[in-house]
Amino acid sequence: MPDNLTPEQRSLCMSQNKGKDTSIEKLVRSELQRRGYRFNKNVKDLPGKPDIVFPKKKVVVFIDGDFWHGYHFIKWENKLSPLWKKKISETRNRDQRNFRKLRLSGWKVIRIWQHQMKNDFSDCVEKIISSL
Repeated sequence: MPDNLTPEQRSLCMSQNKGKDTSIEKLVRSELQRRGYRFNKNVKDLPGKPDIVFPKKKVVVFIDGDFWHGYHFIKWENKLSPLWKKKISETRNRDQRNFRKLRLSGWKVIRIWQHQMKNDFSDCVEKIISSL
């Protein structure tokens, strides 16, 4: 499937995608704060810069977009151009390396997918809380 945008248009589109403080991240953080939980966000010293970090409990949370992080990638990768296949594959590999490094350092890694947030927000928040 060829890209229907010029390189300049594609660059502009890509620059509009947020890497942190997305709407779903803000929703989760807001709910956790409302319930009295305190945490750090986007900790640069940890592999992958987790979206939410509970340092005392050694729990990190990643809230990942289905497309960008390749949820069930094997089912839809053949619909992408080689450029996008490579980009998403590299992201998936990087995620796995970062999760492995964190687990080897004693951290519990929680991953919440975009579609999970849309399907059952409360369950996602409870998943985080129950890990603490």
